[in-house]
Order: sequence, then structure tokens, then C-alpha cells
Amino acid sequence: MTYETIKLEEAASGVAVIAFDRPEVANALSTQMGRELLDAWSRLAGEAGLRCVILRGEGRHFQAGADLKERNGMTDEAWAEQHRLFEAMIRAQLACPVPVIAAVHGAAMGGGCEMTLACDFAYAAQGARFGLPEAGLGILPGLGGTQLLTRAVGPRRAIEIIATARPFSAEQALAWGLVSDVVPAEELLPRVLEVAGTIASKAPLSVRGAKRVVHGGQDLDLARAMDLELEVYNHLFTTHDRREGVAAFNEKRAANFEGR
Repeated sequence: MTYETIKLEEAASGVAVIAFDRPEVANALSTQMGRELLDAWSRLAGEAGLRCVILRGEGRHFQAGADLKERNGMTDEAWAEQHRLFEAMIRAQLACPVPVIAAVHGAAMGGGCEMTLACDFAYAAQGARFGLPEAGLGILPGLGGTQLLTRAVGPRRAIEIIATARPFSAEQALAWGLVSDVVPAEELLPRVLEVAGTIASKAPLSVRGAKRVVHGGQDLDLARAMDLELEVYNHLFTTHDRREGVAAFNEKRAANFEGR
């Protein structure tokens, strides 16, 4: 598929970058962008050599939410059809088997904030702004935002953010646990690339397993969550990469992980 509204690039071995590419409209989420993101996430999920994905925006902003000019005058049926596409898109992002890191600068509003929440973790540039303005538009976050926000900040803060529809700063996002760090704008992408490179250097089956266990265990009771952890652990110690990792440690050299 030839992309018109996003870019899909390889920044380093095993590290893919998806960039929203409609800077003239603050990277607003259109139907076409939804189709292209669904295709990109689906394509990446099947790549055995994938180690990490970075999600970022071109231009001055990360992603300013749904394209309301496109939505203006939509029938209920057309709105519902578009949203089914967006639902498939966000589920494909959530299903990505490797860590996904958001690099947020400028505005991350509405769907842009939700796509940040759908990443495994995020870094923000100084001056970045987040928000879920849907209550001021007669709707509510519909790309997992209510649930992902609650898991990130707790129900009391989540209701305040959603019900007031007020934007909040990168520093507030850091204090509330939505982002891992806030850095100067010029340092954002280098910092995220460094973190992605570190992840890419680790045993890929271990990293994929960790993501599966952390997310899969959230809604299980402790005993079943530990069973899931042990299921993955018991597989990992039989792998080539576990043998390579232990050998490399003892031989005081860098491990050469192959994902098997």
C-alpha cells in the first residue's frame, strides 16, 4: 500500500517508525489515515525481525485528533462506518507484539491523546499539550481512551480529565504517569531512538513475552496472572536466546540474539 497520510520507515535494525504526515492540519485523523494506520500496524505485526516501534508526528504537532472538517455534516451511518475503521485501527495498534513508544510534541488531542495512551509508554517534548476534548463535542473518547486513561492515572483523575475536557501540559502528564519523561524538543527523537535501540538489543522473545504478560495479566487475579508469567518463562528458558544470553554473560561479550 502506498501511503499518503503517514510514513513508515526503518530507523535502525528492528526499529520501525510510523509518522503521522498531515502537518498542514496538525496531523488530524482522517478516514484515509485510519485506513493507512490499520494497514501499517497489521503489516508490522507480521514482521519477525521487528523489535520496537516509534509513533511520532511530522511538523509542529503529534496528532490533533479526528478531522472535524471531514466529519462536518456526516450522517450517523457515515460516522459509525468511519468509527468502525478507527476501532479496527486502534485494536491493531494495541495488538502490536513489540513495545510501541510515542514521541509527543506539540498537540496530542482527542484521538492523538488516545493513540499515545495506546502506546506502551511515551516521552514528551517540553511544551507538548494533551487533552480529551470529546465532552465538549457531545461524545466521549472512543478509541479506548476512557479505559487506557483509567489504567494510567486511576479513576478519579480520569473522570476529571474527561469530564472537564481541559488540556494538560507535558509536566502534568509526567506527574500523572502518562509519560516517562519530558525533554527539550530537539532531544525528543534522539532520546526515543536511544530507548528503542536499547530494547532492540535485548532478547526479542523476552521483550515480546514481557509485553504479553504485563498486558495480559492486568485483568486476571494474581494467581492466574502468575500462571501466565510462568507459562512464558518456562518457554523462554528452553530457547536458543536464553543459552546465548547466559553464555555471553559468562564470556563477557555482547549477546547475539536471534529470536529463537
